[in-house]
Amino acid sequence: MSRNRVVMLIVLVIVIAGFFIFDLGQYFSLEFLKSQQAALEDYRQAHPLQTAAVMFVVYVLVTALSLPGAAVMTLAVGAIFGLFWGTVLVSFASTLGATLAFLISRFLLRDMVQNRFGDKLKTINAGIEKDGAFYLFGLRLVPLFPFFVINLAMGLTSLKTFTFAWVSQVGMLLGTLVYVNAGTQLGKIESLSGILSPGLILSFVLLGIFPLIARKILDGVKARKVFKAYHKPATFDRNLVVIGAGSGGLVSAYIAAAVKAKVTLIEKHKMGGDCLNTGCVPSKALIRSARFLEQTRRAQEYGFESATVEFDFSQVMERVQRVVKTVEPHDSVERYTGLGVEVIEGEAMIRSPYEVEVNGQTLTTRNIIVATGARPFVPPIPGLDQVPYLTSDDLWTLRELPKRLLVLGGGPIGCELAQCFARFGSQVTIVEMAPSLMIREDEDVVELVTARFEAEGIEVLAGHTAKSFEVVEGENRLTAEYQQESISIPFDQVLVAVGRMANTTGFGLEELGVRVSDRRTVEANEFLQTNFPNIYVCGDVTGPYQFTHTAAHQAWYAAVNALFGVFRKFKVDYSVIPFATFTDPEVGRVGLNELEAKERGVAYEITTYGLDDLDRAIADGEAQGFVKVLTVPGKDKILGATIVGEHAGDLVAEFVTAMRHGLGLNKILGTIHIYPTWTEANKFAAGNWKRAHAPVRLLRWVERFHARRRGA
Repeated sequence: MSRNRVVMLIVLVIVIAGFFIFDLGQYFSLEFLKSQQAALEDYRQAHPLQTAAVMFVVYVLVTALSLPGAAVMTLAVGAIFGLFWGTVLVSFASTLGATLAFLISRFLLRDMVQNRFGDKLKTINAGIEKDGAFYLFGLRLVPLFPFFVINLAMGLTSLKTFTFAWVSQVGMLLGTLVYVNAGTQLGKIESLSGILSPGLILSFVLLGIFPLIARKILDGVKARKVFKAYHKPATFDRNLVVIGAGSGGLVSAYIAAAVKAKVTLIEKHKMGGDCLNTGCVPSKALIRSARFLEQTRRAQEYGFESATVEFDFSQVMERVQRVVKTVEPHDSVERYTGLGVEVIEGEAMIRSPYEVEVNGQTLTTRNIIVATGARPFVPPIPGLDQVPYLTSDDLWTLRELPKRLLVLGGGPIGCELAQCFARFGSQVTIVEMAPSLMIREDEDVVELVTARFEAEGIEVLAGHTAKSFEVVEGENRLTAEYQQESISIPFDQVLVAVGRMANTTGFGLEELGVRVSDRRTVEANEFLQTNFPNIYVCGDVTGPYQFTHTAAHQAWYAAVNALFGVFRKFKVDYSVIPFATFTDPEVGRVGLNELEAKERGVAYEITTYGLDDLDRAIADGEAQGFVKVLTVPGKDKILGATIVGEHAGDLVAEFVTAMRHGLGLNKILGTIHIYPTWTEANKFAAGNWKRAHAPVRLLRWVERFHARRRGA
């Protein structure tokens, strides 16, 4: 740190320390203001310019040094100078003081902070560079943080000083008016009856509703900014146009039709989206067939001498398609047309915030919901395009079982499908760059699933990075790196399952200027609005969770906010999101696991129950796995639950309900569960928690009570 910075820092420390050591804060209290009100008023009348100058300088110093007291001073100025001159004085003094605080922060700290945390601040710096004035205006108008924090934080950015000053002046004006007006009324209190004066009541009402008014103004400014380049039709053909007929789009359209809005649903490919056609439904059908085959190999465990199954893989895949066809009517054009939704099969193109073109027809609409989903991500690995690779989209066209299947990726999709193909007889190898499969799950969960995979003949190569694909003498090979050594892995076909990428291009979003995040998903606020207030988004295209049920959950918020947001908008709730990986054993989870709790610094207790102790699990021959519950230390409040074992995806629902409605483990323990069922595992886990938290001292007294009752 330079000498000038050191000198300034020492001076600031001395001044601020003196403020607190000499208790100067007492002069910036409401009590002191009231006690000196008459004297201040007399002095102002005798020396108006001197009083204004002193008030101005003191206000600037208090604000520049980020000392407490600015709010009380604002009231004092209002009481002494009235609404007009008080507003003028405070407006310019607060702006000058804030700008000085901004410059002090910049001079002392910006270089150090940027040099040390520059990489982590890239996104913030880019945002300030692009929309810094608007961000500051929003913070000034609806302060999420105290003003002095905003002054200091903005000084660490690249925002220009002049921009900071004029935006602060404008942004703080409304709040200044409200507070100065409150001060004018406080100045009129002469007795307790003055507290109930209409003027004072109005002032406090203004203070209370100021954030709501400011939010409306900010929303209006935002809307005006993004809509100014587009012509708004006088009338609209529709209340809502939904693009994409996957889970999010279907639910959005259904809700809109149910509340009698005129809604159009556009789908360019297949109704039902990925979940019906290439995801949830076909994969679970395939898992069921593979599981049946695996159970026949365990015939002796169930008391049979033997059991054999002859199968044709192509017939298995045909059965998968029959399942899809059976479910298809649930998401069909006919069904949604019957529900009151206009369904158009074609490729949508957003031409403006109010216009969507499809099949040569332009639809005008008040609101748009983007629910275009995601697609498998294919990494740019050299040579991959030279080998026969599959994704979860085109896997279902297979009719011949690959002899050697390489699965690239050890996440939920890769693990589920790898186990399926291994059970049908493929020699399966999973290559995962991370240190283990299912990287977001706890270590004990991963160990159990990995052990099962290896027992079924699946080769798990965790910590291996795919480097290149090539064909050597007619054989497909992957070169992978493991601990700085190259390994060659032969295969017949490769399944790429390394994640999914949001569908954000090809239908006008980018051309319109809808913002996309660094993760290439559509940016949305807590109401699922994009930077265009009438364009909403839900499902995989925005995240943060790429689950069918989350898309449906978001769809309610998107549809209701789009149709009724003029009255009230609802913030999307991600507090209790369950999910499952349908391997064998299944993994079901809701809330925090140990890994996430440690990452977030959340204190927790663990309670477990082993499914090898459950009567129904023993009877079914599936006595493996566990229930693990995280709770607040010393309390039965559930932070999260992980279940590994048979029916885990179903069993976790009880914990989902408990967390959603604030029920603890004591309530689960007090609920009757049918015997013998798998759901008893949840009750026994709750019982284990209860035993660990038994009231020891009370039980000692009870023991003595019973002893006396026996005459002992």
